Amino acid sequence: MKSSNWMKPFSPVDIASLAFFRVVFGILGFADLMGVWTYYHLYKGYFDPEKFQFKYIGFEWARPLPEPFMSIVFVGLMAVALLIALGRWYRACTAVFFVGFSYVFLLEKGLYLNHGYLFIWLSLIMFFLPANRQWSWDVLRNPALRSDKIQAWSVYILPLMMGIVYVYGAIAKINADWLLHANPLHDWIRGKDDMPLLGWLWAQKETAYVMAWSGMLLDLTAPFFLLLRKTRPWVLGFILFFHLTNTLLFQIGIFPWLSIALSLLFFPPGWPRQACAFAKQKMKWPNRVEDWWDRKMLANINAGGVQTFGSVVPPNYPQVWVKITLVALIAFHLLVPLRHWCFPGDVAWTEEGHRYSWRMMLRSKRGYGHFDIKNLQTGEVTKVAVEDYLTDRQREKIFTHPDMVLQFAHYLRDLWHRRGVPEVAVHASVRASLNGRKTQPYIDAEVDLAKVEWTPFKASPWIMPLEK
Repeated sequence: MKSSNWMKPFSPVDIASLAFFRVVFGILGFADLMGVWTYYHLYKGYFDPEKFQFKYIGFEWARPLPEPFMSIVFVGLMAVALLIALGRWYRACTAVFFVGFSYVFLLEKGLYLNHGYLFIWLSLIMFFLPANRQWSWDVLRNPALRSDKIQAWSVYILPLMMGIVYVYGAIAKINADWLLHANPLHDWIRGKDDMPLLGWLWAQKETAYVMAWSGMLLDLTAPFFLLLRKTRPWVLGFILFFHLTNTLLFQIGIFPWLSIALSLLFFPPGWPRQACAFAKQKMKWPNRVEDWWDRKMLANINAGGVQTFGSVVPPNYPQVWVKITLVALIAFHLLVPLRHWCFPGDVAWTEEGHRYSWRMMLRSKRGYGHFDIKNLQTGEVTKVAVEDYLTDRQREKIFTHPDMVLQFAHYLRDLWHRRGVPEVAVHASVRASLNGRKTQPYIDAEVDLAKVEWTPFKASPWIMPLEK
């Protein structure tokens, strides 16, 4: 990738890297949905419409479907993901995938992961990109679609998104807990001391410091060094080592593989062709695949009377609208991660502005508590243990996320109303700890949460301040 191309968004570049990412995107989408379906839905039952789910503010309408319809959604989306990888009915499939994946993501806030949020944005972007114009089933059936070149912005928008994730992830790591105390990283990797061969390494305090500082520096510098031809291979090596180590230590799903794939898009767009040429020199099967592909293409070209292809460099959107959209998209992703500065207190404690900000694996929080529901007519107080209502994942999250505490308080209020108690007060007695600090009160137990409404752009005074 030449840095000058960033300044020429409509110049033609090789489509190969975009076609490569289409294949990876479809495979990773399939893998992620398979994991959520088999583990969280079939095994854990988190998407049971009869159970309580934590909702994203503004998306309370998203409700799981009863069986077998919920499983049909998952299986259908997995099939769509594979069709995207194959490049069949590409535009329709990316639209369906964006809507369906977003729907599944919105069903349970307790399952929030940064890669899921990123995948939603990528699926929306992919809908507008001509990623099926090369090495696709669509091209095989209709050779007139084939194009060897595309406009530069349609390739570079993807690594730009990854660059934003890297840089904001690094900025979030510049704090005392991460850099001066290697918390919570030390506690996490120390729990891996029983790992064969490498267990002794994870038990060392120095290892946590090395990982904390190197992780921050890599995230901060990787996008910029990936732009330079001389440093690009070295940085990719560090990225591979970093993400494969994370895969070994932590259960973080497809994110390492997605990050690696997006990092590869910093290389010149034609690199997949060079990789294929190298593979054909070393192995026989790539040549056989290419021969089969060429025969099918030639047959379809002759059958359809196609004379030329690739004469127009897609996509063919009006340039002014492309520029406006790209500026809006980039501005959104640059500004949203900064919104936590609008709230007082440590975002790792209050959680106000934490989501959608690429604050990845930065804090370890533990909490416990219960709810007291007071019948305002009789004065009777009922103590509610969340174990009777929530899944294990929800129980793990609720007492470390104030918005979830408030949502569950409202659920209890409405539940008591349905049981014939019209006037209730709901109080939460919650204690929590952050990154090894001592446990302290987290929610103001004197506040009646039944009367509190969540305001996403206003601080919540019922969250107790973090004691330093």
